[in-house]
Amino acid sequence: MNRRTIFRAGAAAAATTLSAPAIAQGRLEWRMVTAWPRNLPGPGTQAQRVADRITALTGGRITVRLFAAGEIVPAFGVFDAVSQGTVDLYHASGQFWFSRSRAAAIIGSFPFGLTNGELISWLRYGGAQERYEELYARFNLQPFICGNSGPQWTGFFRRELGGPEDLRGLKMRAGGLIGAVYQRLGAAVQQMPVGEVFQALQAGTIDGAEFAGPWSDGPLGFGQVARFYYQPCGQEPSASLETVIHKPRFDALPDDLKLAVRLACESMNEEAIAEWDHRNPLALREMVERQGVQVRAVPEPVVRALAEAAWAVMRELREDPDPLNRAIIESYIAYRNRAVEFAGRAYTPTNAGRALLPWT
Repeated sequence: MNRRTIFRAGAAAAATTLSAPAIAQGRLEWRMVTAWPRNLPGPGTQAQRVADRITALTGGRITVRLFAAGEIVPAFGVFDAVSQGTVDLYHASGQFWFSRSRAAAIIGSFPFGLTNGELISWLRYGGAQERYEELYARFNLQPFICGNSGPQWTGFFRRELGGPEDLRGLKMRAGGLIGAVYQRLGAAVQQMPVGEVFQALQAGTIDGAEFAGPWSDGPLGFGQVARFYYQPCGQEPSASLETVIHKPRFDALPDDLKLAVRLACESMNEEAIAEWDHRNPLALREMVERQGVQVRAVPEPVVRALAEAAWAVMRELREDPDPLNRAIIESYIAYRNRAVEFAGRAYTPTNAGRALLPWT
């Protein structure tokens, strides 16, 4: 699938009308809006799977119809649309909601923070899930984590990076709090929906862009105009996806439907991670061999500068005046430090040992 196929599908869906009632013969018809182009590999396709799974696990008592970014709600408008009850649920990432809550953005993704497995451990066993739900309840929302891209790639750049000085003045599309890190290092950061990035790169409006990883990035065509593709360096160890429902509508469900909806969302988490891990290596090979993308490692001085800037940003965030935001952030920091210490004793030496001898 290429970017033209993705956007043609979105245009066709946008031409349909919304004539179905919210309730038909005792069955609910929910509208899901997303922050992604329709059928974008990764978040776009997984959002559709969540919608289909809710329909299946509820036995059709709830039918979910998906509308991609811009079809009825702009990509960054989905939070407010569901909060206000204009539509029923959305699929996006918490990293987009910094203006509503610093803690929500951190749960979505934080530079040099938690990996996907650590994030789920923190939510399920570290007491964070209850606070996550309490935070979103302020906005009439019921959230569920429903996927994760794993380590995000640093991004596509028109020019190679030599050192931190190359970031100063760089026009960069960077979503979420990684944007705040780049800004601290002098980059001119622009937040824009992923569907607008290719044209901005092509027009020279931006010099670089990050999104997810090879499977999702390849079809968007960024490598056609920005050939240097920098691999992960810890700048985004993970990026979680969330399905979020208008809370009054979720609360009104009988217990069996609440459980079915929860399972439909949460079951996608492991499945999404596994799919990205499977498809990313294959997509990367195709990008290199067929599209001429040149993979680069991020220079160590750039990694260090990003890490130092990330910690500076976190020190500012932990001063949030809101007690709930502050409690979530402090819990995140403590869990991250414990996880990094253990990973250094377990996963780092394990991966180093695996890399010693290729099996060829």
